[in-house]
Amino acid sequence: MRSLECFIVKPLGERYNNDINVGEKKLITNANIESFRHINKKAVIVETPKNFKTPIKKGDIVLIHHNIFRRYYGMSGKEKNGSTYFKDDMYFAYPEQIYVYQKNDKWYTNINYCFVAPIEETDHLKPEKEQKHIGILKYGNSELEALNISPGDLVGFKPLREFEFVFNKQRLYCMKSNDIVIKYERRGNEKEYNPSWAESS
Repeated sequence: MRSLECFIVKPLGERYNNDINVGEKKLITNANIESFRHINKKAVIVETPKNFKTPIKKGDIVLIHHNIFRRYYGMSGKEKNGSTYFKDDMYFAYPEQIYVYQKNDKWYTNINYCFVAPIEETDHLKPEKEQKHIGILKYGNSELEALNISPGDLVGFKPLREFEFVFNKQRLYCMKSNDIVIKYERRGNEKEYNPSWAESS
């Protein structure tokens, strides 16, 4: 049971993350299937594609595009699975829909993806808690290494690239190598901004 071009994945947990634990109680945070922020992005690899080699293997945990597990309302108003649904709680995912994978408790980026941690806004006159379009590279890739850009570097990135993921209890932005536009010299006072809800997730 292998697809020629796609990975076959299943959700790690439920398809939607609709509640959080608050003390000994559960708090429902979402009841809408169309809310992309609440769709589970963690998956387990069931099978790898047949037509190409990949470092991602069966059983690896991956972070995927939110539309993989998403449900929709059809023309008749009935809830249904999307086009990625295969069978028995399994789904198809193209390689470019997998952003990062885990091996031996370490995370590795897939293809040309990278992850950036936002940094705190230091100007107290601004209402934002984090600085715009600047952050610390947390997970890089070979393309960035070739440009001498490594994890820990302070980088600037293009607007509207804040594709949010939470893993290792940290909120990070996923983007591609060519979204990184500049490497800054660090002053030493930059502090990563991580909201408290991410630390408890």
